[in-house]
Amino acid sequence: MSESVIGIDLGTSAVKAVALSKDGKVTTASAPLTILTAQSGYSEEQPAEWVNQTVEALHQLVDVNLGTVRAVSYSGQMHGLVLLDAAGKVLRPAILWNDTRSTAQVAQIMADFGEDFVAITGNRPVEGYVLPKLMWVKEHEPTVWTKIATVMLPKDYVRYCMTGVIGTERSDATGTGLYDIHAGGWSERIATAYDIPLGWLPPITESTTVVGQVTSSFANTSGLAKRARVAAGAADNAAGAVGAGITTSTQLMASIGTSGVILKAEGRHIPASGGALQGECAAVPGTYYSMGVTLAAGHSLAWFRDTFWAGHAFDDLTAAATKSPIGAHGVIYTPYLTGERTPYFDAEVRASFSGISDLVDLSDMTRAVMEGITYSLNDVIMLYRKFGGDLQQVIAIGGGAKSAFWAQMQADIFNLPVMTLVHDEGPSLGAAIIASVAAGWFADVPAATKTLVVVADTYLPRPEAVSEYQAVYSHYQLVYPATRVL
Repeated sequence: MSESVIGIDLGTSAVKAVALSKDGKVTTASAPLTILTAQSGYSEEQPAEWVNQTVEALHQLVDVNLGTVRAVSYSGQMHGLVLLDAAGKVLRPAILWNDTRSTAQVAQIMADFGEDFVAITGNRPVEGYVLPKLMWVKEHEPTVWTKIATVMLPKDYVRYCMTGVIGTERSDATGTGLYDIHAGGWSERIATAYDIPLGWLPPITESTTVVGQVTSSFANTSGLAKRARVAAGAADNAAGAVGAGITTSTQLMASIGTSGVILKAEGRHIPASGGALQGECAAVPGTYYSMGVTLAAGHSLAWFRDTFWAGHAFDDLTAAATKSPIGAHGVIYTPYLTGERTPYFDAEVRASFSGISDLVDLSDMTRAVMEGITYSLNDVIMLYRKFGGDLQQVIAIGGGAKSAFWAQMQADIFNLPVMTLVHDEGPSLGAAIIASVAAGWFADVPAATKTLVVVADTYLPRPEAVSEYQAVYSHYQLVYPATRVL
């Protein structure tokens, strides 16, 4: 039987497992997760559920002999805060990347550090990062604070339960607000300023580093081979870039999952945008990427479906949207359900529909949601153009790549060729590719992507549609200043 590797993607709404065989076969499975929203702006999950649903997803790979798996690696939702005590027990539910309760702490960081924070970390502080969440816990949950022994990120907790080894890697470390992107390690200056012992922070490796083996206990629970190699893995966007084959600075990745991301490879140059774009370490050692994020991309479409199209599949929404013209008969949707990151970094703004008349139907509103999500991603592309990037093509993954209609919409709004992939598994495929390097199948990640990432279709921008979308986009850009909280 063909040898295989597995990539595990700890997403926000589900755990996804991708098995990649040495002969190129891809098998997938997933298991859902429960998001806890105690009040507006709060977003948490139970780390124990991550582990349980990882095992469930593995068990669903019924066509894969888990006992022959040679290596495992990970992709995971970024920025989440997991706190362990000295016995390795979880102290509270994990606070997720889209939790916005720490606005006051972000303001405090800016008051304390100003632009020095961007100079150290490569990023401006945002509510999603680990640092302001830790500050919130210190202020609001002092009993928890006194028990902290280890600060972890989501995928790293799953890896810890699989191997017994505590650690992280550079792509996730750069999304904490505690990483010195120039020195390549934890920032003692930032940690000390907020009474965070460096001993709380895990050791840092490269994404492709083999950090341990599957323990006998986890092997018995999951069915994985005992002593299978386990690689550190990567943050979801870094892994997504691997899964999309983003290797040059002229390429962009457009990912529509719960959030939406535009990502650009930066090679060995540390991104420098003054904090307008996020700068992160990539999964390829010694390289970097930059990105902009819209917080509620697929989340907007899911909310819209659950609210107005209950019981319908996403394909039903896409079919309805095709019946509405460009511009959705004047309806504009801004996808700020949980605030917005790029380009506004505004946790308080909220989503809106505008331009609704008595001529508008549900098809128009559906198309407006899809257009609004795409316009929000175009905000990021416009930043790259402002900074003088030579942009030549977009690789689309996630929800926006599963529909020819939406892929063409992206090409027309971005005014760039958009390509979709044969295996559009995004971060989970990226994690499997990292595992294939750990297994010794390939010398490095670039060599693996050349073989494993294959383009399926290309969508070219249509000049007339580009012009129509640009006119609507100019109106879209007027909505934020009219609806932001003053």
